[in-house]
Amino acid sequence: MRVVAYIWGVGGVLLLLGSAIYRLAPMTFALKDYPLSPFHWCALVLFVVYMAYAEGYKGFHLAFAPRVVARASYLAQYPRIHHLLLAPLFCMCFFHTTRRRQLISIGLSCMILCFVLIARQLPQPWRGIVDAGVVVGLALGIMSIMYFVVSARGQSEQSAALAEVPIEA
Repeated sequence: MRVVAYIWGVGGVLLLLGSAIYRLAPMTFALKDYPLSPFHWCALVLFVVYMAYAEGYKGFHLAFAPRVVARASYLAQYPRIHHLLLAPLFCMCFFHTTRRRQLISIGLSCMILCFVLIARQLPQPWRGIVDAGVVVGLALGIMSIMYFVVSARGQSEQSAALAEVPIEA
């Protein structure tokens, strides 16, 4: 059950991110059908670089990815059936976490949802430019999670502080 908890937690998060890439990539590839001005090309390059840094490195690599792996390790060490069933949500800090982290996770998810709804209204080529940056950020997020999964192998215990579980756990 411990291995299942870990695999479902990390794998579920990876599936969620991969699903987003799968849905956004066609809009990015549709950019080739539109004539891009030098301004569009500059916007594309700058936004992709920005998203690689802000979303991929600062958001995923420094914060989200190590926390997902730490919480999956915690879940594998202390499995509870309801945590196991909702392991991807557990790993994303939607429950059984500090109140502050839970509010941050829910608030960030709501903000992302608002950005998605706004981005859907953009005409091409702007939609493709935005989606290209998001795809790069999400791909770096997947790679970061895989990096931390490999780095955590052989470590028997992840820090409870990094996992941000409640003290009474």
